Amino acid sequence: MMTTSWGKDAIFYHIYPLGLCGAPFQNDFNKPAVARLDALHNWVDHIGALGCNALYLGPLFESGTHGYDTADYYKVDRRLGTNESLKDLIRKFHDKGIRVVLDGVFNHVGRDFWAFRDLLQHGTNSSYRDWFAGVDFKRKSPYGDAFAYEGWNGHHSLVKLNLHHPDVRAHLFDAVKMWIHEFKIDGLRLDAADVMDLGFLRDLATFCRQHSSRFWLIGEVIHGDYRRWINEGGLDATTNYECYKGLYSSHNDKNYFEIAYSLNRLFGEHGIYKDFPLYSFADNHDVNRIASTLNNPAHLYPLYALLYTMPGTPSVYYGSEWGIEGRKENGSDAALRPALHLPEAREQAPHPELEKAIRQFAHIRMEHPALRLGNYRQALVSSEQFAFTRQKEQEEVLVVVNAATTPVSLRIPLNKSDGTQLTDLLQPQQKLKVQQGHVQLNQLPACGVSILLINQ
Repeated sequence: MMTTSWGKDAIFYHIYPLGLCGAPFQNDFNKPAVARLDALHNWVDHIGALGCNALYLGPLFESGTHGYDTADYYKVDRRLGTNESLKDLIRKFHDKGIRVVLDGVFNHVGRDFWAFRDLLQHGTNSSYRDWFAGVDFKRKSPYGDAFAYEGWNGHHSLVKLNLHHPDVRAHLFDAVKMWIHEFKIDGLRLDAADVMDLGFLRDLATFCRQHSSRFWLIGEVIHGDYRRWINEGGLDATTNYECYKGLYSSHNDKNYFEIAYSLNRLFGEHGIYKDFPLYSFADNHDVNRIASTLNNPAHLYPLYALLYTMPGTPSVYYGSEWGIEGRKENGSDAALRPALHLPEAREQAPHPELEKAIRQFAHIRMEHPALRLGNYRQALVSSEQFAFTRQKEQEEVLVVVNAATTPVSLRIPLNKSDGTQLTDLLQPQQKLKVQQGHVQLNQLPACGVSILLINQ
């Protein structure tokens, strides 16, 4: 398949700006803009030093509350600043060599969306009654409106758009054109892509690439066959929720067989997505922080080692590089999306050594094409130990993780000539050799990691 090349080489940092910048939850549309986005200028160097070369930033546009209830696709949310604030910020990231991908929330809008307000005011006489899905004046909505309509996943605060309507498409496509040419964005993460019309997504992809040939498109897909979205003329990637779940539960359940099964099914010799750069993550703005999900915080280290060395495009959610916690509470996502400030966030890090480890993993990933682009082959799996190789042309890397709370020694089968040397990329002074078709690792530390370059 054809895919935008830079996505395969990307390491993402993910920021939910309304949260990180401490914006009020409710938008007062009568108040002037407050340039809270300017606070993100302080994060540019940190994100670059973490080894990230791409940023997923969003949602950003005028909305009523959490950002996914859009009111205006053409204006930055006044709680975050102005269009100029966003232009300046993206320019700063680009100057640092960091690409920027924004949220594209096109499945639904909020009740404050201007066309929906017109429908509420003018009813059957509104010019926009066909802009929304399932409008029915024979029934009332849960809000008591004179008409019923479709909401996303039963949430009527999120009004589903009729993406077949030519005027709706024109309005959305013109907004994207503006984002590309004025804001200079490098791609879009398409919210709720798994429930959107595939024809719309293909047409959107074609439109975006007409305006920016290297534009990168990722769809939020939780369940389903990712090949429905990633194909010639379609999206470049989808979210990898299967491995998201496997990463944490394999550690909590002392069951590396789970993540090993998924990686082999998805990316092995006969893997169904072996050529797809799926978007991999340990947590995001919709799920509990990984430090709150793991039973043993020490598992953060082997988990992030897997995230950075397994097939896919890795992403770090803001603050999780320090192991901060956050859980959904009473149906609210607020604890997942806290306000953070530098340098205080680093100084108060629950797991200060995790940032250093992630930097190391990022450096190794970028130095070795096998870890970004190579094929995948399982070498060993047991309940708490797991090893696999990644190979790209003449370069091959062996990754070994130990989830046990005690050191272990492992004898790993390796189809290499006796005497072949391996160098530990985390501890380059440590050399190993293949003997009788195996490599012997002695005393791999508790919750430890070894990333070994196989010298050809």
